[in-house]
Amino acid sequence: MSEPLLKISNHHVPGSGDPPIIDDAQADQYIGYFENLFGEQWVFTRDRATGIAILRGGDIGWNTPINVTDGITGKLTLNPSEAQWLESCLAASQAFARR
Repeated sequence: MSEPLLKISNHHVPGSGDPPIIDDAQADQYIGYFENLFGEQWVFTRDRATGIAILRGGDIGWNTPINVTDGITGKLTLNPSEAQWLESCLAASQAFARR
């Protein structure tokens, strides 16, 4: 098995829940990562088989997955750079979206 391409430390307090462990060898998925200048972290995944896109963030609690398959919902407020990143992830992973 090859060495990991990325290994990113959790910058959030322990009360933020368990940070996601994403191993592309275990699941066939598109993966995106974002960190803003305040150290707030976001992880985007889209399952290649189902097309379901999930967003997780330390500030909302790592254990709170947000389904963003159909875009950003009213459940979530992102700043402009976070929203742009998420839209880029959705566009880049569109080939894996449900048809």
